Amino acid sequence: MRPKLTFLNRELIERIVAAAREILCDLGIEIHNEGVLSMLADHGATINGETGRAYLTNDIIDQALRDTPGPFKLFDVTGNETHDFSDDNVYFTPGSAAINILDYESDEMRKPTTVDFIRYVKLITRLSNIASQSTAFIPADVPEKISDSYRLYLCLLFGKKPVVTGTFTIEAFEIMKDLQVAVRGSKEALKEKPLTVFSCCPTAPLKWSDVTSQNVVDCARYGIPVEYISMPLAGFMAPVTLVGTLIQHTAETLSGVIISQLTSPGTPVLYGGSPAIFDIRYETTPMGAVETQMIDCAYNEIGTYLGLPTQAYISLSDAKRLDAQAGLESSMGATLAALSGINNISGPGMLDFESCQSLEKLVVDNEICGRSQRLIKGIEPRDDFPALPRFQEMLKEGHLLISKHTRRHLRKEHYFPGPVIDRANRSRWKEEGSLPLRQRAHSEVENHINNWQPSPISPDTKEELSRLMRAEAEKHGLKELPCDKLE
Repeated sequence: MRPKLTFLNRELIERIVAAAREILCDLGIEIHNEGVLSMLADHGATINGETGRAYLTNDIIDQALRDTPGPFKLFDVTGNETHDFSDDNVYFTPGSAAINILDYESDEMRKPTTVDFIRYVKLITRLSNIASQSTAFIPADVPEKISDSYRLYLCLLFGKKPVVTGTFTIEAFEIMKDLQVAVRGSKEALKEKPLTVFSCCPTAPLKWSDVTSQNVVDCARYGIPVEYISMPLAGFMAPVTLVGTLIQHTAETLSGVIISQLTSPGTPVLYGGSPAIFDIRYETTPMGAVETQMIDCAYNEIGTYLGLPTQAYISLSDAKRLDAQAGLESSMGATLAALSGINNISGPGMLDFESCQSLEKLVVDNEICGRSQRLIKGIEPRDDFPALPRFQEMLKEGHLLISKHTRRHLRKEHYFPGPVIDRANRSRWKEEGSLPLRQRAHSEVENHINNWQPSPISPDTKEELSRLMRAEAEKHGLKELPCDKLE
């Protein structure tokens, strides 16, 4: 039986959704995009031209929810299925868009470079419990205007897994779409087998910028899946209560669903977010707080109630080092998320309020993800009845180490972590160098990177990716890509 965790009953979910609908209809949603406002008006919304506020109707909301496709799938660069976002299927992806990396040698945060990003992609390719890549951090050695497309380019050039990505500009979407089409071969093939999920973020409270709302529209036009990342801050830019924050999150996320489905009915979406409580003592947004994790798990239930696959930023930490706090917060978040059935769990590798990535933490989090996946498989009988013969064999032999039953079921029943997790006895641990976690993690990072295998896409496709990216870079004054200098 699969273990399951819930925070809300059906009655409370329905009251939250009803309250969110009321907000969208009576208070409206502020949108700084004339095209989106015009589209909403065409479908019956009332628009305040001075404030850019759109007052929706229940008919608009109902139609958008009917048009969403519900579950959908993702595919890797070779076209093989990797994700089935249906039911309680759970997948992990690294946290995205950090501005710093935790440097192993100095144990200090610094600005990342292309070399760091390529090492990250090679590492992620080999982490078996993390199903997708993300454009995890922003290399500081390229112009800001190409940083989004450049990260996606490196993921597709050096990696294999699908990519969770996004853009902070309207202009970058075109090249990012073209890079995906180059891998798939055509727009139709990309729509049939999605390669990425774009994160699109409303602004709290109840607002969409020109850029983010246009990103939603552009993705919908090409059938590129979107995850909505609503970020209400409980006690600051949202009500202090968890239910109040859930109402706001629901309203903001539903508004994104509406923009997608009015643009192109059937656009795949993930009901996601990155809400947090606001710690008034430090003026911070703790992603590792238990209340933040509770909000994430609860809005997953609301998304499921609405018939949508879900996403959350939850398996991450606010710690500044790879320490006990990092393990505590990341492990608890991953466990709660898996038990809740969140389909796309974002966060592995992240530290410092979503601002830093650590390659060493990624290999530790990969083990956390593996443990969580084992947990939700639950407990079931495996040739355990009748029980008497097994115990007769154990009494006769003195153990069951090499019994047929053990050999048949060992790998299914027991999750065996990699070398980053210490399970040796003390004497063996000392013989092998008494290595602390941080050092074991770094050793695993280097081992994975050294054993990385090149992307399986064809040389012609790689050349086309490079041609597209170089042309985009030249538009912004960069005559040579940093990665070209490494070849």
